[in-house]
Amino acid sequence: MGAGVSGWRLARAVARTGQLGVVSGVALDALLARGLQDGDEGGHLRRALDAFPLPDVTERIMRRYYVPGGLGPGRRYRPVPKLGLFPNQTRDELTVAGNFVQVWLAKQGHNGRVGINYLEKIQLATPAATYGAMLAGVDYVLMGAGIPSEIPALLDALAAGSPGHLTVTVAGDDSGRRLTFDPASLTGSTTKTPRPQFLAIVSSPVLALYLHRTPLTRPDGFVLETATAGGHSAPPRGRMRLDDTGEPIYGHRDRIDPAKVSALGLPFWMAGGYARNGALTKARSAGATGIQAGSVFALCRESGLTPDLRQRLIREALNGTLQVRNDPYASPTGFPFKVAALPGTLAQDEVYEARSRLCDLSYLRTPYAKPDGSVGFRCPAEPVDAYVRKGGSAEDTKGRRCLCNALVANVGHPQHRPDGYTEPPLLTLGQDLDFLAELTATTGPDYSAADAVDYLLKT
Repeated sequence: MGAGVSGWRLARAVARTGQLGVVSGVALDALLARGLQDGDEGGHLRRALDAFPLPDVTERIMRRYYVPGGLGPGRRYRPVPKLGLFPNQTRDELTVAGNFVQVWLAKQGHNGRVGINYLEKIQLATPAATYGAMLAGVDYVLMGAGIPSEIPALLDALAAGSPGHLTVTVAGDDSGRRLTFDPASLTGSTTKTPRPQFLAIVSSPVLALYLHRTPLTRPDGFVLETATAGGHSAPPRGRMRLDDTGEPIYGHRDRIDPAKVSALGLPFWMAGGYARNGALTKARSAGATGIQAGSVFALCRESGLTPDLRQRLIREALNGTLQVRNDPYASPTGFPFKVAALPGTLAQDEVYEARSRLCDLSYLRTPYAKPDGSVGFRCPAEPVDAYVRKGGSAEDTKGRRCLCNALVANVGHPQHRPDGYTEPPLLTLGQDLDFLAELTATTGPDYSAADAVDYLLKT
């Protein structure tokens, strides 16, 4: 659901109902830094940092980012270090702490289960981010948007307090690069943590079978996600074809057969268009443990979306004017991305054209091999001339939106530029919103996460 939309408040509210509440694990270092610079209303971030087991790290983060009373209107946020292949103490400390804070807060006041969801596409953040969540006792790690074959081994290593490794994909270098995160670099010793369960988010039985083939890659379960789910979705298998509206066309090869995954003997959940009547019963009859839902919670009271954006989405969805496109070009990742066409956001071409291209948060930039053998970084949403200078194709930059800045703006932390420009939001939802009219008919438009859970359990 994007950075901060499924934050600690929402994950805690869902977990308190007895279901698995999931924190979005994207850009939690930036959300911690910006939340502190906004004055940390309510003191929740500072309360979690007080519980962080590395007090020296907490002191450095507070000294660097905390602004009592918050920055004044229009003031620029202090930047956070960009992701990279080599260790960086400031970056790693902020990443570990940001993930710890969200999971720790989500787990307070109940005995329910809390998970965290990462994108395989953001490989450079994964080891340190995962360790931070594990320090807070996260129960599940979920990952999609790629092939998360090395995550089981990473969790094993981090749980033992040992260095964790990932092979980072590098364009122009088939062997990639090895990324290592050593917990002892922060803790000074070998600190063991409980190992969370790992759920791989997949869009086809083929990938599930591939991951299941050996204990080294085998997850503890799967989430089977259809192409109607919000956020990123897998591209169609085979050649990309677009329909008359410019959306990818999915065929029979892209259909999910739950029976093939059920035969593997691992639990699985169905996702993408399952927040509707009969969906839970249907999923269970196909062998699923249950369902995963996103959009119904993104629109609930505990969602991290700013109240204005959330209310506008609900209002337009209920009156039938909200369109959600599966845009094949919007995301710098190259994966199709669901874009909610809300006026005043980057979904509108005029808003997109008015924004100067730049890449400063850089979560979605990708490594590439330079002619001299070193590694550089580029993003199709950065300035076109810079991307081409780094060996990229100008064609790949067309229509690319800066998701990093937009998604952080969605939750009330937009960057303010020196020229007075404020980063606009870009919303994502699933394409099946039929649940909303029926749910709000009994709860009203300002419904809670508990209301959403009750609705899903009755479907």
